[in-house]
Amino acid sequence: MESKNLATKVVDKMYNNDPFSQWLGIERVEDGEGTSTLKMTVRKEMLNGFDIAHGGITYSLADSALAFASNSHGIKSVSIETGISHIKAVKEGDVLTATAKELSLSNKVGIYEVTVSNQDHVMVALFKGTVYRTGKEWFSDNQDKK
Repeated sequence: MESKNLATKVVDKMYNNDPFSQWLGIERVEDGEGTSTLKMTVRKEMLNGFDIAHGGITYSLADSALAFASNSHGIKSVSIETGISHIKAVKEGDVLTATAKELSLSNKVGIYEVTVSNQDHVMVALFKGTVYRTGKEWFSDNQDKK
C-alpha cells in the first residue's frame, strides 16, 4: 500500500479535529500541495430568511479549503485576511465544490484563491485568503505521521 503524502496526512489530522467542517458535511475530493478541493450539499438549516444559503455557508466552505491548502506543505498556517464575493444565490440541495489554489508562497505568507461552484459548474462565490506561516511543523522528524 502506498503511503500517504504529506498534504493528505496534514489534512487528515486537521479534518479529524474539525467538528465544524464535519457538521457542514464537507467531503474531501482532493488534497494536494498548495491546493484543496472540497464538496458539500446545502441543507435546509443552512438557509437564511430569503430561503437561500446564508453567506457564511459558502464562506465557511471556502475557508476550510484555504486552511487545508495552506497547511498542506506541513507548516502550520493561519488566516490573517480573507474576503468573499457572493456571485450567485445558493439554494437548498445545491452541491457546492470549493477549489483552493496557491497564488503566492513565501516563508511567512501565502496567498490563495478559492472558487466555489455549484453542481452545474456555475461559480457562486470567489474567495481570497492570505495566511501567516508560523514556521511550526505539523510533524517533527521524530513524530509519527500516520
